[in-house]
Amino acid sequence: MAPLDQNVGASTRSLHADDPVNVVTDVAPPLHLSTTFRYADNPDDLVPAKELTGYGQDKTKHIYSRATAPNYTRFETILSSLLNGDAISYSSGLSALHAALVLLNPRRIAIGNGYHGCHGVIALFSRITGLEKLDLNCPAEELLAGDVILLETPINPEGTAFNIEEYAKKAHSRGAYLIVDSTFAPPGLQDPFLWGADLVMHSGTKYLGGHSDMLCGVLATQRKDWARQLSADRVYLGSVMGNMEGWLGVRSLRTLEIRVQRQSQNATNLVSWLDSALRAPNPAAGSDEAVTQAALQQVFHASLQKDDFPWLLRQMPNGFGPVFSIMTKQEDYARKLPSTLAFFQHATSLGGVESLIEWRTMSDPSVDTRLLRVSKERETRMSTFQIHYFSTASAYTGKPTERLPAPLPLSQLFDVLESKYPGIKEKVLSSCSVSLGDEYVDVDVDGDGLVIPTGGEVAVIPPVSSG
Repeated sequence: MAPLDQNVGASTRSLHADDPVNVVTDVAPPLHLSTTFRYADNPDDLVPAKELTGYGQDKTKHIYSRATAPNYTRFETILSSLLNGDAISYSSGLSALHAALVLLNPRRIAIGNGYHGCHGVIALFSRITGLEKLDLNCPAEELLAGDVILLETPINPEGTAFNIEEYAKKAHSRGAYLIVDSTFAPPGLQDPFLWGADLVMHSGTKYLGGHSDMLCGVLATQRKDWARQLSADRVYLGSVMGNMEGWLGVRSLRTLEIRVQRQSQNATNLVSWLDSALRAPNPAAGSDEAVTQAALQQVFHASLQKDDFPWLLRQMPNGFGPVFSIMTKQEDYARKLPSTLAFFQHATSLGGVESLIEWRTMSDPSVDTRLLRVSKERETRMSTFQIHYFSTASAYTGKPTERLPAPLPLSQLFDVLESKYPGIKEKVLSSCSVSLGDEYVDVDVDGDGLVIPTGGEVAVIPPVSSG
């Protein structure tokens, strides 16, 4: 195929940036499981290892998969185009951070709260090197040449954002380096290189993978010497991405832009609804606004940083990220809420096509026990009843959501439900409003509620008291 014009859009690059390293005629990239590859048959074409140039050499020729392999080479080639820098993949996000520390070998690293796993890697590294940890907002004078600022933005778990350009100026004024962990704002939402990042890091497990089925980490740099060194270091660190993960990664990048922008918009819409409910003056008793104010204390998301919009809208012009957090008023509310939702799954991680909610203290012991992290994914909306259910979790008194065989015609569904909810059919026919949505039917009946997906499971939501 003809070489790709680098001025084309991100969606086109995600589909075609790997064309130059594709040596097969398969339209869908095949999975290559081999760990070793035959040398050239012609003795004149044999190149001894000492003559190989390392990163940047012919990416269609492979020797051993710990050095290069077809699937993750294609993955890296696409990412290099999307990230606007040379991308090196790793077995996990924490492996990528470890590789960055090996490359830069700083004496000090300034870091905020953020993802607790990064603090774990720093603690391990400090046992070997004596690496000293500084506060992210320490005075610039505490930084020395060669030190590192590790900036996670948007930050985990809150989903709030920091000014990359500000921290880049701080680091560079002292001869230090800025690493930006942009996991929560993948390509299509944020380009840290535009604002002065020296290295960009991603836990590719999240949005780059996008389907909750692969572990991956990524570093990207615009310095060719760093790219070569990172590639050479990875051979001996042994933290190479697997062949299956490389194949899954290519599949995922094909839809990256449309996924993350849709997910970000969905999250922003829900954040706006919750924030408006929290701010509503004198809400009527029993209203969604009243029960939201009774259960929730605060919502965190970059879209709510109105005072920061002068720089934030430049840094994140296409959306504020798909992750936000809510602080409940009591720990018990945070513990119970995730189990009451029909379309959110209570699980850690994020970035897949499913909507997830996590009582964050389950996996991160450092956070407030009242905090819930929400990863809003590709569902177009929440049903009216589910939003009500979300906001009234503090008053939840029923049993967990039941699952019935599906699909069923509405009339048959009511017959099945009659034994479980006596009188529900009559209530529906006489007093409820039924609205057809793109994905399901909403039914809200005097405290009895149903959410009926048209193309899969039927979710029966038990009564909720707004008491």
